[in-house]
Parts: sequence; C-alpha cells; structure tokens
Amino acid sequence: MTSKIDNALFFQQRALGLRAYRQQVLAGNIANADTPHYKARDFAFADALKEAVAGRGEHALALARTNARHLPGIGDEGLPPLAYRIPMQDSADGNTVEMDVERTEFSDNAIHYEAGLAFVTHQLKLLSSATQGVGA
Repeated sequence: MTSKIDNALFFQQRALGLRAYRQQVLAGNIANADTPHYKARDFAFADALKEAVAGRGEHALALARTNARHLPGIGDEGLPPLAYRIPMQDSADGNTVEMDVERTEFSDNAIHYEAGLAFVTHQLKLLSSATQGVGA
C-alpha cells in the first residue's frame, strides 16, 4: 500500500523538494544583495524536475560502507547544479543580485510551492477517503 501512495505522490514530492531548494537559493541571493562581488545563482526548475523524475532510482548514490556491519542505504539523488545569473545591468561593486528579479522569482516560486502543497493535501484526502470507504 505504501509503495502505491509513494508512486502516486512521487512527482509532487520531487517538485516540492526542488521548490524548497530553489527558495533557499533565491533567499541567499536576496540576503547577499549588498555583498560586494556576490554572484546571484539559480537553476532551471523545469529541467531539474525533468531530470529528477526521469532518473528515478537510476542516479541514486550508494552510501559508502566503511564497516561490513553498516547497513546499506541509498543517498540523495543530489541537487541540481547552480548557474550564475547574468545581470541585466552591471553594478559598480561586482554584485549581480537584482532585487526586482530576485523578488519576482522568490514570489513566483513561493506561489508554486503553496499550490503544490495544496495539491498534495487534496490528493492525500482523496486517498484517505478511498481507503476508509465512502460510508465509513
């Protein structure tokens, strides 16, 4: 039963994880808006999600076992590589953070994250009612 629930929510799980990571990256950019020579970073969300979903289980890193008694496990599939954002206008101190761009991306990402949470909540309610039965 658990594997079917995991399969049903796999896409949203990956999407929410990437959205949360992107929110951290964007928040870091905003926090460093006044740091000289700081280079704003981001990643292409759609490409990262395609790779995360397509590589389901294929690119998982095996954890190193330093002792034969350690339990085997599977590591995180890794985070998408960050790219430097190309600024529309150069700044005198070499900082590439453009607050208008960062705020827009931050807000857009937050809205998509909230929508993803609402979708998962709805899906879990549907699965819960399906497992409990209509008349129960």
